[in-house]
Amino acid sequence: MLLTVSEISRHQPTDSWFCLRAQPKREHIAAACLRQISEVEVFCPRVRFRKPTNRGPVWFIESMFPGYLFARFDYQTFHRQIRGRPGVSGFVQFGERIALLPDALISEIRNHNGTDEIVEISRALEPGQEVEITEGPFQGLKALVTRIINARERVEILIEWMGRTLRAEVHEEHVLRFSSGTKGRDQGR
Repeated sequence: MLLTVSEISRHQPTDSWFCLRAQPKREHIAAACLRQISEVEVFCPRVRFRKPTNRGPVWFIESMFPGYLFARFDYQTFHRQIRGRPGVSGFVQFGERIALLPDALISEIRNHNGTDEIVEISRALEPGQEVEITEGPFQGLKALVTRIINARERVEILIEWMGRTLRAEVHEEHVLRFSSGTKGRDQGR
């Protein structure tokens, strides 16, 4: 929903959240500073994932929505304090209209997060899991994981190709697992 400042001043929806812009890589700092105001409810979902580095795989925590966080408060009373908090760049606006999100949307995202607002993206694969190959000559083909090779972060897969069943090894980052019971892909790979 997009409302002008005067529309918000006249009748602010109590079940809506403001979408705030945050300084890059400082969403968590902005959220912590906003939480110091007791009348402000803040939601800053983050993701935890493992990423390969020169030192080996390392766990990272980053914002689920880079550059954004969400807050619910009385606009008339707190908008100046909100804008002035460390890490906050301002409100998400389209022209003169400020973006508001329905409580149902924030609740849906919250249902998938823990109490610490962090979702762990696990690449854990298991034998018997159906995957899609995302890189290399077999990109786009479906395969079945037959074995996990932890020491090298690889998996052994079975591929149906040209009427034959082939065994292959791929790096676990080059396969995307399918969610059980759905046609779509699991976002966690």
